[in-house]
Amino acid sequence: MKTVVLANQKGGVGKTTLAAHLAVAAERAGDGPCVLIDTDPQASLAAWWNGRALETPAFASTALKELSEKRDALGQAGYAYAFIDTPPAITESIRTVIAQADFVLIPTRPSPHDLRAAGSTVELALVAGRSFAFAVTQAKPNSRLTVQAMAVLSEHGIVAPSVVYDRVDYAASMIDGRTVLETDPKGRSAGEMIELWRFVKNRINDSKKTRKKAGTKDA
Repeated sequence: MKTVVLANQKGGVGKTTLAAHLAVAAERAGDGPCVLIDTDPQASLAAWWNGRALETPAFASTALKELSEKRDALGQAGYAYAFIDTPPAITESIRTVIAQADFVLIPTRPSPHDLRAAGSTVELALVAGRSFAFAVTQAKPNSRLTVQAMAVLSEHGIVAPSVVYDRVDYAASMIDGRTVLETDPKGRSAGEMIELWRFVKNRINDSKKTRKKAGTKDA
């Protein structure tokens, strides 16, 4: 099982929304089964899942100290991907979660303050030796600031080409346990999530290949 962690010390950047949407996108792409894990004390992801009519993706409750064992058990149960939501602010708990990641996605709004705040999350991923990338979220259409933000972030790591724009349908879909992939599967927002999942999946596979190559011994 591969574990995707959504992390950023800044609140309100869309971690919960992306965790839910990426899990659904993966399921709809045939890459499941997927499971969601919520480590944020606010439990927004759990609340979203509890309001969901469909049983997929699954949801797993766990205490932080049991996360490693739970992750192993979920992998043995046949889950292909786990998506973990994290709380804002850099705490020891986030370090613990990132240590369990195969890939860390850092949602970042295109604002100067948010760009500065992303650095501490990058440092955690680097210290843990985890592959990571940025996803620009809540962007305004036709905004020069979005392009500038992507340029700044690219100096520190890979940036997902799929920008998540600031649309009402994202918030509306989260009210009743759904995603834009279900409320408007042919809409622009659904297209963004499909493309973002493809990017994340490819980055995980690329990281796996790199690790294998680095560990290969010469005959």
